[in-house]
Amino acid sequence: MPLHNRLMPNIASILKSEISRVARKEVRAETLALKKAIGTYRAEIASLKRRAQGLEREVRRLRKTNAKVAPPAENETPGRTLRFGAHGLAAQRKRLALSAHDFGLLVGTTGQSIYKWEAGKARPRARILPAIAALRTMGKKEAAARLASLR
Repeated sequence: MPLHNRLMPNIASILKSEISRVARKEVRAETLALKKAIGTYRAEIASLKRRAQGLEREVRRLRKTNAKVAPPAENETPGRTLRFGAHGLAAQRKRLALSAHDFGLLVGTTGQSIYKWEAGKARPRARILPAIAALRTMGKKEAAARLASLR
């Protein structure tokens, strides 16, 4: 067999193995970048899942708190909704020159509740809102007379 016939298969196999080696090297470089990106994406997804779970817990907690503080009114008239504002309550109590305890007596609650409502830490129950609304139209003398009759 001539020499060139024996070298040709050898050169062909060497060339083939070299092409395979270079191709593997290129593929490895590409897949390494993809693996890094996948790892980053997985970490971000896990972080977002934890954040979503935390937010869902917070929503549940706030719903419970809101339900305890101001449950929906059942016997309230549908045509008229009563609004409540902490600043307005404080201004109303100041206008009537009443202590928190006295104001609480007029609406049917404690002075501590009045302080919490004014600070925005709590909201009055729906059954108390009509009494608060009634005090809006009352003057100092009328409030003092009603307070005297309650004592």
